[in-house]
Amino acid sequence: MLVLASIILLYSCDKDYNAIGGDLIGDNHFDFSTYTSNVIAYNQKIGPVQSNDFAVNGLGIYTNPAFGTTTANFATQLSLGSVSPEIGNNAEIESVVLTVPYFTDATKTVTNTDGSHVYELDSIYGGSPAEIKLSVYESGYFMRDLDPAGGFQEAQRYYTNQNVNFDNAKVGNRLNDDVNVAQNDGFFFSVAEYVEKTTDATTKVETTTRTAPGMRLNLNKSFFDSKIIHAPAGKLATADVFKDYFRGLYFKVEKSGTSPGNLALLNFKLGKITIKYKEDLSTTVGTVVTVTRVDKSIVLNMAGNSVSLLEQTNTNALYANATTSPNTVDGDENLFLKGGEGSMAILDLFTTPGELTTLRSNGWLINEANLVFHIDADKMKDVSGVKVFEPNRIYLYDLTNNRPVVDYFNDATTGTNPKNGKLIYGGMINKETATNKGLTYKIRITNQIRNLIKNSDSTNVKLGLVVTEDISTVTSSYLKTPNTFSSRVPRASVMNPLGTILYGGKSTVPVDKRLKLEIFYTKPN
Repeated sequence: MLVLASIILLYSCDKDYNAIGGDLIGDNHFDFSTYTSNVIAYNQKIGPVQSNDFAVNGLGIYTNPAFGTTTANFATQLSLGSVSPEIGNNAEIESVVLTVPYFTDATKTVTNTDGSHVYELDSIYGGSPAEIKLSVYESGYFMRDLDPAGGFQEAQRYYTNQNVNFDNAKVGNRLNDDVNVAQNDGFFFSVAEYVEKTTDATTKVETTTRTAPGMRLNLNKSFFDSKIIHAPAGKLATADVFKDYFRGLYFKVEKSGTSPGNLALLNFKLGKITIKYKEDLSTTVGTVVTVTRVDKSIVLNMAGNSVSLLEQTNTNALYANATTSPNTVDGDENLFLKGGEGSMAILDLFTTPGELTTLRSNGWLINEANLVFHIDADKMKDVSGVKVFEPNRIYLYDLTNNRPVVDYFNDATTGTNPKNGKLIYGGMINKETATNKGLTYKIRITNQIRNLIKNSDSTNVKLGLVVTEDISTVTSSYLKTPNTFSSRVPRASVMNPLGTILYGGKSTVPVDKRLKLEIFYTKPN
């Protein structure tokens, strides 16, 4: 029995051997044998794509010489912080302020001895600072929850190319009409914290409140007096009635003079409009009625349906040609990955006749398999003082079935936040220390290749490659017009405004830059 148990133990260890080293980070391959396989990779234009209800939305203008200019507008519904607010007599608005927080890099925040802070903004692309013309309008476009074309059984889809619909439906003059041009014609994403000082009426003690950087716009008081404070009877009674009565806000951006502009990613779901007003409060003691003025407020949250509205102009000719005329037979020399309604790459593995059959017959133990993508530094370099921002991460997925590859599912590693997880699966940019410019992206697909070689009934699927804003988001957005290969694209790719240019697997690409599948294996004894 002891001998039999030992044999079973040794057999179990041998079966599990091919997993050893499969989840290690690094390039030490323990003297494994190496096999490289050619990859056919080519470009695919995405075009208008579903963009409603994102976790983050772009706002502003960003020009990348390698791709062109992206203009990001935005529209959102509003909701009452509490329905049927009680508004007293002689109500008079004191201020209407729209606020949306910016993303900041917490690791670089400095707290001074006086309690003030110095922040560094995150997810801001373009010059620093660079102005844009920002106009906030009442939206007249009603955003339905459900699609009547589908019998009201599916959610209504809104697309990146619908800016003209919202622009034509805007109502009245812009609401951010403050005399301070930094809130409209010369708006910029300020890094300064907001400081507010208040004095207690009784104790006379002054309190200082500090708020991290964010958009802060004074809106037209007369409009909100009419729309909210003196709204027609019943218009603030329920959420549904209010959504139809006040259909939301439309954020429109344009160039400000000769400024190249900035584009920021914002979480508008954390945005709100705070209406502060005073009203009469009557108190009765015996026959004496006393009237005092009291402070009140109403909050409108940026909740409900929203949509990113994107416009691409001044498109680079090389980018346009590559994405409209891909070489699906030999592959493209360069792969153009662009977020928004940009472009992606499609990868075909094991395209040599009989290659996969031979690998399956070898009986190799697959220890690791990687795709390493080299960035075309010449095409991604800064041009005439214009800084080119590179996506921090790319995402490889099963295009045939529109789902993550098995290595994504098997990776339980986490980063500093969920969007930075999946560290073994990878896809993070590798930068040169001296220049801080990107060199490569590496994605590990060990289990994907292991399963394909081990199981003869496994399908050699097409793989899709896109930029991503959040590796934890793998749901899809629908293309307005499906292409030959797919009707959907990863949602997190549409959220990201950036792009990168990679070397493909075509034979004309220099060998040291050429895309290949690297497999590290051991031969069975």
